[in-house]
Amino acid sequence: MKTTRFNVALIFLCAALPGWVPTLHAADARSDATLNIAYGNRPGTLDPYLTTNNATSDVDRNIFEELFVINDKFEPVPELAASYQVSADRLVYTFALREHIVFQNGQPLGADDVVASMNRWLALSTQGKANLPGAHFDKIDPLTVRLTLKTPSLITLNILADVKNIAAIMPKNIIDQANDTKNPVTELIGTGPYRLAEFKQGEYLHLTRYDGYVARDEAPSGLAGKKNAYVKDIYFRYITDESTRLAGALTGEYDLVFNLPKDNIDALKQAPGLQLYTPDSGGSLITYLFNKKTGPFADAKLRQAFNTALDVNSVLLAGYSDPRFFTADSSLGFPQQVDWYSQAGRPFYNINKLDEARKLVKESDYKGQEVVIIATKEYAELYNLAIVAQQVLKQIGVKSRLDVYDWPTVLQRRQDPANFDLCALEFSMRQVLHQYPFLDSRANFPGWSNSPAIDGVLDQIKLAPSLKQAKPLVDQLQVLTWQYLPVIVLGHTTPEPIAIKNTVKGYTDLIGPVLWNVQVADK
Repeated sequence: MKTTRFNVALIFLCAALPGWVPTLHAADARSDATLNIAYGNRPGTLDPYLTTNNATSDVDRNIFEELFVINDKFEPVPELAASYQVSADRLVYTFALREHIVFQNGQPLGADDVVASMNRWLALSTQGKANLPGAHFDKIDPLTVRLTLKTPSLITLNILADVKNIAAIMPKNIIDQANDTKNPVTELIGTGPYRLAEFKQGEYLHLTRYDGYVARDEAPSGLAGKKNAYVKDIYFRYITDESTRLAGALTGEYDLVFNLPKDNIDALKQAPGLQLYTPDSGGSLITYLFNKKTGPFADAKLRQAFNTALDVNSVLLAGYSDPRFFTADSSLGFPQQVDWYSQAGRPFYNINKLDEARKLVKESDYKGQEVVIIATKEYAELYNLAIVAQQVLKQIGVKSRLDVYDWPTVLQRRQDPANFDLCALEFSMRQVLHQYPFLDSRANFPGWSNSPAIDGVLDQIKLAPSLKQAKPLVDQLQVLTWQYLPVIVLGHTTPEPIAIKNTVKGYTDLIGPVLWNVQVADK
């Protein structure tokens, strides 16, 4: 490609923009390139219906496609759906499927596959159970399916386009083998631009280009539009040690490095051969999650005592070390989410009154039991928050212990309410508040919320004619959440910087890495 004086000036101008990663001309992209990714956490399962874990969804979005995905404006738009219609009563959605789509095992995509996949997703996923209860898919003809709801929902397409509990479309025979149970699917077969080549548990996961992929024609936007598998092979290298990931970024061993140690961000800015990319949107809710089914925190008064004791700014500094990496905020929504952001819960936030907290402990049913805080060192910030929680509990006269495991073990153990009472968790930003699984009792998410009042307001929001008209309900939801305390919202993370080698072009991010359309240049 000929480089003119104008080209050079434009490149330098764009390079000065935050979050901009240049692209190569398609003809200059290496078709045999390998992308090596240093990733800090290991997936417990790769079945997208059974988890909301980032380590699963960041891989699965390359293998699987959905009926709908979100674009860079967080709007749900068709992916495997070619078109759709909604009935006047908003109870029936009819989806025409794209033609000539072939699964990675050679089977053509048809309505039977979509119906089997989506009905299993509705039955097993936190999103399906909480937000589309009683809904079901049916086949109309070989390339048309119908979704029937029990009640109208303002957020149906947002739920179908969930970025974490992915509503992945798989071949019917694979779904049938899983028997609609909680057993993971036996094979990962989708219609996406990459297929699973090998998964060596705890070490690496290898994706390779799916040559039969049929892309959409629209321009790329977020998770939507045209997907080009420019890179042939992608390796997720599971490197749980921060210093090892840092060293790999500095030496160029890895093309992309996630979960960077925050104390070294400034040093990385000066490192030769790489750039730091910060996503334009995203971030996560920072929370303490309570087990509300059994144990000491089944008593709301003890949850309130812990919340009353917290000095939120000190807690966040202990966890994240620098105010650049977090914002103290009481809202479930993020400020840019104008329909969902609310400060109605502020009176319950950052109270920091130890004497009042100790009084609440005495008024509660707490009888000296040991609170179990479950944690992992694989998420350094969350481990720090767990230590702070133990210190705060001690200050208000509550005994506790820290049970530390690797991340997959945490995911497995937290399924049983007998195994923990408290943990620190981040929840990736979602399009709508209903997608946070800790809110709705019907999701049956670890923590086991059981608030009919919260469930009722969530349902009222879904029935509203518009989000604007639902705003008073959003405020009410915030207040109810702070009164019931399924979690304590500490604040929001700012999007984490990612170290990218200068040879990597076209990387984008939307609540996780977008690896299609990425290109690798010669050194």
